[in-house]
Amino acid sequence: MKRIAATPRPDWREQAQSLGFHFHTIDGAPYWDESAYYAFSLRQIEDDIEQPTQDLHDLAMGLVDEVVGSEELLQRLAIPPQYWDWIAQSWQRREPHLYGRMDLAYDGRGPAKLYELNYDTPTSLYEAAYFQWLWLEQGIAAGTLGTGADQYNRIQELLIETFGSLARDKRIVTPVHFAAVEGSAEDQGTVRYLRDCAEQAGVDTLELSIEGIGLSAEGWFTDADDRVIRTLFKLYPLEWMFAEEYGAKLAGSQVQLIEPAWKAILSNKGVLPLLWERHRGHPNLLEAHFEDDAAAPLPAGWVRKPLFSREGANIELVTADGQRLSSDGPYRDGPTVRQAHHALPRFDGADGAPNYPLIGSWVVADVAAGMGLREDAGPITQDSSRFLPHAIVED
Repeated sequence: MKRIAATPRPDWREQAQSLGFHFHTIDGAPYWDESAYYAFSLRQIEDDIEQPTQDLHDLAMGLVDEVVGSEELLQRLAIPPQYWDWIAQSWQRREPHLYGRMDLAYDGRGPAKLYELNYDTPTSLYEAAYFQWLWLEQGIAAGTLGTGADQYNRIQELLIETFGSLARDKRIVTPVHFAAVEGSAEDQGTVRYLRDCAEQAGVDTLELSIEGIGLSAEGWFTDADDRVIRTLFKLYPLEWMFAEEYGAKLAGSQVQLIEPAWKAILSNKGVLPLLWERHRGHPNLLEAHFEDDAAAPLPAGWVRKPLFSREGANIELVTADGQRLSSDGPYRDGPTVRQAHHALPRFDGADGAPNYPLIGSWVVADVAAGMGLREDAGPITQDSSRFLPHAIVED
């Protein structure tokens, strides 16, 4: 694993704009960054990223079956009791899911370590699935990458394939409505990309905003034209839905959600200690405990995470030598977990500035599918962290 300086394509911004990648720059700072890329060997990808991703996903899916049948575990995850039956029924029906992203720390040598699962509303999808693939193809054509260069990236292919199979098997009702928060350029871009993947698979789709969803007198969720929403892809967290006015109507509405209700379990940081308890010593897991578990002290160096948090918000990090770091955010209240600290690798740039990469490894349906890398100047990856492309380059 190497960080290699590169010359950005002169027209990449124009390409990004024309392709709907309007969030390539956020608040005046670069989000997409091709001034460098990360190079991996095929062995590193297959043995250290792809196979562990599949293994960890399988462990997580096995955990769902246990959690939905246990009031004690649902309570540990702080899921409101009024949604327990709805979540359990969603799992018992095996309501289909589309995708998820797990965040891994990896330095090119030791086993990748799971930081967390992002299995309800994972972002950085478009840039991982499409725009970095375009970068690879153009780099090979321009001679800036070797003709044998490749990328761990079947994400778009599998997204299209999954949408197609769900429609053919009548596991979704069309048209599928796609919704995100109206004011979020990143969420809107992600939803439009997924809608395009669905349409490439021959699925009829409609688009609306989360704010535009209504409720009929009969209890159906509807769009702005009063059409009943039968299948809804929503880039909006389940735990937010639970806390809002329409949350109580979810179970009776008969709307099919993508991601489904049972993803409320896997989008919860409480799965980290649950996985550790069941697979203690697994090479890709970090020791983790619920904050209130006084009988389970961590060794020196730990990271505190809220059960419900996103984009690196409200993280408190203490290194083994006592250095403390933290991030702000809106998730100050509520239960937390503590996870053993495992540092991200550090790659210094040409100017000596530190860069800490985090691997986002994607699963589509139930298949390990590809990855993207986020990089920050500090050890906590946040919503402002840059996205850098990667390539498989053999020496």
